[in-house]
Amino acid sequence: MDFSVIPAVDRAVTTTDWLTSRHSFSFGDHYDPSNTNHGSLLVNNDDVVAPLQGFDPHPHRESEIVTWVTSGSLVHRDSEGHSGIVYPGLAQRMSAGTGVLHSERNDTWSERPGAGTVPVRFVQMWVMPDEAGLAPSYAAADIADELTAGRLVPVASGDPHRDSAIRIANRTATMYAARLDSSSVIELPAGRHTHLFVTQGSVRIEGRTLSEGDAVRGGDLGGTRLTAGDEAEVNHAEVNVAEVLIWVMDRDLRELLG
Repeated sequence: MDFSVIPAVDRAVTTTDWLTSRHSFSFGDHYDPSNTNHGSLLVNNDDVVAPLQGFDPHPHRESEIVTWVTSGSLVHRDSEGHSGIVYPGLAQRMSAGTGVLHSERNDTWSERPGAGTVPVRFVQMWVMPDEAGLAPSYAAADIADELTAGRLVPVASGDPHRDSAIRIANRTATMYAARLDSSSVIELPAGRHTHLFVTQGSVRIEGRTLSEGDAVRGGDLGGTRLTAGDEAEVNHAEVNVAEVLIWVMDRDLRELLG
């Protein structure tokens, strides 16, 4: 089976008085020419932001940015007039296109009590779009009701043959989310490049146990079985909740830049 496991502790870390950001790939001051992407996935940042803090307006260009909150909430505002709050179970996408400014802050929100009062943890992922020069755009969808244990949910995709909660401008990339309990078994989708990231709990793949923050990078892992926890946990726990985010891609960065 063609895959490698990237332990959580191997990620580069950026820390400030309000931010802890763990980077799966080269990012900011942390540059490694051998670790810039997997397939068309350029960024997989695992961030924790303190209450009433965050990223003030800053620019992006030519990237599809998908944000997934695991705890707390995150307020988004951008120069195109979009605004909203992202929370667990809601998927968000911003297409930077020709250029956009946006802010992401752990702020209060009138329609969500408790927003901005506890740290927010979120995973932000960037993929390369199929083509440059698109207009900036924004989308969000609440998929909490679909995230039942053992179901593989297509969250973000540009594949014309794949339905998903939100759409991205990359025809050969799809991101799935899955939550697993002690009885769950899912099979990974087929695709030339696979990236799996554990956001919560632990999972097993091909006899290997992955914990929170661990990742798998591989080729086509279609049909590979994924279960929650290790054998002891599955046999003795009534419920073992785990969550994973899975990118399946059929082109890599070199092909997109072509």
